[in-house]
Amino acid sequence: MNFIKIIFIAVFSAISSITFCKQVEIIFIEAESFSNRGGWVIDQQAMDIMGSAYMLAHGLGVPVADAQTTIETPSKGKYRIWVRTRDWVAPWKMEGAPGKFQLLINGQPLEVTFGIEGAEWHWQDGGSVRLKSGQTKISLHDLTGFEGRCDAIILTTDLKFRPPNQFDELTSFRHKHLNLLNKPEDAGKYDLVVVGGGMAGICAAVSAARLGCSVALIQNRPVLGGNNSSEVRVGLSGLIYQKPYVNLGSLVDEIGPVGHWKLWEAQRDSNSVRSKKIFETIKNNPEKVEHNAGPASNYNDDKKLRIVQAEENLSLFLNTHVLRAEKEGGHIVAVVGRSIITGKEYKFKGTLFADCTGDGNLGYLANADFRVGREAKSKTGEARAPEKSDQLVMGTSVQWNSVEEESISPFPDTSPWAVQFSEETSHKVIKGDWDWETGANRDQVREIETIRDYALRVVYGNWDFIKNKSTEKEKFANRKLTWVAYIGGKRESRRLLGDVILKEQDIVEGKMFPDGTFTTTWDVDLHFPIRSNDFTGEPFRSRADMRKIEPYQVPYRCLYSRNVENLFMAGRDISVTHVALGTVRVQRTTGMMGEVVGMAASICKEHNTLPRGVYSMYFSELQMLMEKGIGNPDW
Repeated sequence: MNFIKIIFIAVFSAISSITFCKQVEIIFIEAESFSNRGGWVIDQQAMDIMGSAYMLAHGLGVPVADAQTTIETPSKGKYRIWVRTRDWVAPWKMEGAPGKFQLLINGQPLEVTFGIEGAEWHWQDGGSVRLKSGQTKISLHDLTGFEGRCDAIILTTDLKFRPPNQFDELTSFRHKHLNLLNKPEDAGKYDLVVVGGGMAGICAAVSAARLGCSVALIQNRPVLGGNNSSEVRVGLSGLIYQKPYVNLGSLVDEIGPVGHWKLWEAQRDSNSVRSKKIFETIKNNPEKVEHNAGPASNYNDDKKLRIVQAEENLSLFLNTHVLRAEKEGGHIVAVVGRSIITGKEYKFKGTLFADCTGDGNLGYLANADFRVGREAKSKTGEARAPEKSDQLVMGTSVQWNSVEEESISPFPDTSPWAVQFSEETSHKVIKGDWDWETGANRDQVREIETIRDYALRVVYGNWDFIKNKSTEKEKFANRKLTWVAYIGGKRESRRLLGDVILKEQDIVEGKMFPDGTFTTTWDVDLHFPIRSNDFTGEPFRSRADMRKIEPYQVPYRCLYSRNVENLFMAGRDISVTHVALGTVRVQRTTGMMGEVVGMAASICKEHNTLPRGVYSMYFSELQMLMEKGIGNPDW
């Protein structure tokens, strides 16, 4: 009897042990890695805060096509589903949850609707499903066309499992379950690593490559151009070909599209061969004149890509966001970039680096000195500086446009979640230009999702009112909202500090520096939020306060970091005060910065020196390169 009992206990224990040790399956899927994104788009703007990009259903009120992928389910059984998402209007305590979407498993929707709860990013419980082993099809099914968003999806046989949500734990979890290597993949070593693919970054990379440097250009979007891309659609402003370096800007001219400022230049010198060709091009293609919020084709994304890819010394890395910098002493030795699609990481080693991100991201990662916001008058002596320093910056524009259709074009009711308008507060316009600007009092890096989302609530709410509720709605009945930017057009963020910090009085008084380089011609243009007594919400329009200047040469010493010895910068993150930024931030001017940085990098390579050494020992060589220019415009 006791013998039989012992055998029974042993068998039971063995069975229990087998059950206990049964393999737990955890399948982690980054939404942005779906093989077919359908009408969903990838948004990486908050990647520094979230650790990942996410998928966005940006349909302007029309549900977008499903995103789809197929996974391998290792074993049959019951799986619990978790989806990382949020209700994007919840921070304003709005009802309506416009970002609703469904998750379809093998074509069947889960009972749970996602994107309807939680102001913050979190894991929403999707319930459980039974799956067979083998291939399982997963789809994101948008329900509204109004910014549904999905970061990641988990399927697990551990029905009690709850995924981590805090940044560090979630980052480790991602790496483990995406089977990413512990060490980033080697992406090579370069003379110059340029981070940021806007006009400044493109010009820096191409300039250096043409002068013999091996260059990596890293851009965290699928297209080049930054604010001058089809994603943001800001026209190129500022004049090029200015004295004393009349060939600076030739690369900007080669890369950039035909714009209204190029037309203005031609009108000033209408008898030149170049001007006649500009007039001829515009006459034959008037619809292609670049301006703000125009058709996507006006911004020549393909032209920028073609020029960059033609450079044999230049390696381009799109869809890659730099998130770490490695240093030895006062030098950067490498940066680590993460794919916004796969999450895979790459290490870029370099001798020199250039921060052309606009946000000063690389400088921040490398502990470069920087400022944000407005300096006090007592610190800079500037006439337009405030009495006390503050964090006010020039904000982010979310531009939009519409077209006239042949028949009535409907638009959904956006109440109550959008910003609500009245006859007095609405803007009865058919296009949103640069002055649709938000976030002046917010952190442009940490709060970019909020800044952009508020702008979308404004655009949708205003359009809803003028089309559906206004006394003038008949005027807008046939107008269709055709484009709204979901990538914000930023003006100001971190400003990295160099050996010279340019001030407003330097510019308006014409102070001569011995190391003058590119010329700025734009007025000292500062933006301020417009506050209205009729509108109680956060400001969403801006005004420009402009002070006229004469063409002014900016010192080379504004283009490299004062404490990270091998770091250049070009773009709106160079070494200037908040007020001085008002004149140098426009994109033809930032493109010329890039040209100069590329030239300086070639001198650093030739003489085995650092950016500061170009100023102290080899500035005459930089002058010769600036006199010659580097571009080949087709005029």
